[in-house]
Amino acid sequence: MKVIDASQAAQLVQDGDAVLISGSGGGHSVPECLLAALGDRFRQTGAPRDLTAVSVVGVGDRVSLGADHLGQEGLTRRSITSALVDSPSLMKMAAANQIESYTFPQGVLSQLMREMAGGRPGLITKTGLHTFVDPRQQGARQSERTPPAFVDVLKIGEEEWLHFKPIPLSVAFLRGTTSDEEGNITMEEEAVYGEMLAMAQATRRAGGLVVVQVKRMAKRGTLAAKQVKIPGILVDFVVVDPAQRQTYQTHYDPSYSGELKVPLSQIKPLPFGPRKVIVRRAAQELFPGAICNLGAGISTGLSTVAAEEGVLDQVILTNEQGLIGGAPITGRDSGGAQNFAAMIDQPYQFDFYDGGGLDLAFLSFAEVDPLGNVNVSRFGDKIVGVGGFINISQNAKYVIFSGTLTAGELDVQWVDGRIKIVAEGRHKKFVPKVEQICYNAELARLRGLKVLYVTERAVFVSGEGGLTLVEVAPGVDLQKDILDRMGFAPVISQQLREMDARIFQPGLIGLSDELRKQPPRYRTERLAQWMSQQA
Repeated sequence: MKVIDASQAAQLVQDGDAVLISGSGGGHSVPECLLAALGDRFRQTGAPRDLTAVSVVGVGDRVSLGADHLGQEGLTRRSITSALVDSPSLMKMAAANQIESYTFPQGVLSQLMREMAGGRPGLITKTGLHTFVDPRQQGARQSERTPPAFVDVLKIGEEEWLHFKPIPLSVAFLRGTTSDEEGNITMEEEAVYGEMLAMAQATRRAGGLVVVQVKRMAKRGTLAAKQVKIPGILVDFVVVDPAQRQTYQTHYDPSYSGELKVPLSQIKPLPFGPRKVIVRRAAQELFPGAICNLGAGISTGLSTVAAEEGVLDQVILTNEQGLIGGAPITGRDSGGAQNFAAMIDQPYQFDFYDGGGLDLAFLSFAEVDPLGNVNVSRFGDKIVGVGGFINISQNAKYVIFSGTLTAGELDVQWVDGRIKIVAEGRHKKFVPKVEQICYNAELARLRGLKVLYVTERAVFVSGEGGLTLVEVAPGVDLQKDILDRMGFAPVISQQLREMDARIFQPGLIGLSDELRKQPPRYRTERLAQWMSQQA
């Protein structure tokens, strides 16, 4: 292992290389100084050229940091990630057909790193079947010039599977907190682990170079061996950045790394408004002991509602980055968590999700069609990507999608608990056809999985007849405020009822008492029988 500076690390990248980037979203475990140095080198010298940028999670501040450093014409030829929304320059280049662009499910890319590390022929999974990732649809491609590659349909026995092929790797830019003189890397201040070990192993197996950015150096033999996340045998170069931040927004918060737990009073509650109303209604689907995922967007607010209502100890909230328990963080630092019980490597979290471990998944929607299919990935030239959405929505036992009924300058208020739409949104979100299928409602129905769609004024379910309206907000005009604001006519339930009036008032809704009144639910019949015998 050799210690070098960031500019020297940038010199290691050659024309046509595939650069693997660690981290998540808003700076969590992202090797920012290495990416900045690579971008600076290209601006100054015009080299290297025609790179493939690979990241499991979209990385960037949605302005100019992270993978956005690589969004320069000539520098990047191809992007492979799960989300482009964090790097607007790469998003624009994909929309303008200037680069090849693939947005694969986050869990697929995460697990694929382990398969590549072991020299296996790729990942075989059902994740992505009958969505835009399926090669019979778009094959995860986001620009016209992108060739069909990296994913095929396989048939094993009578069942269909997707086969995701290995991705070429040349250089890995990874991150930790501390390196010793032999290149052993610990991550004690990091907010997520990601898949650092698998990435290093996969790059090493491909004959590539592994470069790790850290905050500090330690003497040989002084790091606790069980804290080492990347063994020195896998590390070629280390770059020390003493100014390394925990995330783009936060220099260092000890609760993000699990160093301490904060009082619940420090978890800022959501202000009363449409988002809080929606999240409260979604939270009413919680039950004691429920293992949940909180996806990106509006649904991250459920952790703050759970904290405010005092139910964090009655349910288990998780996120796909590997945090279990506690309160997943909202806002620009989302992807981390506070007061968590465990932090595990991301591929193992997706193993749990794909194996049906989630009782409830709280996700967001951007478009919904008459069948209940959901799009979150693309809207014209805005290429968001899917993140962990497909892994989660396709495998959770019960999915609650949340979002406003319309979008674009929507202004909703409540007067004495009754809805008042001051200004309607300019865009309909319930549309005749979604641009890309990220959630296939028919596939979920055939598998016996439940789904609910929650808005600030209406609640829907999906069944054999398509989307069905089952609840409306107090004071709503059914025709004017709901049906006329949709691009299709939903089925209207004969048992149409009003949404719970408590969620439209500023005070607490008594969620903790409701959960305590519910009988326990057991994971298996065998466990239920044993518990019954012990009672």
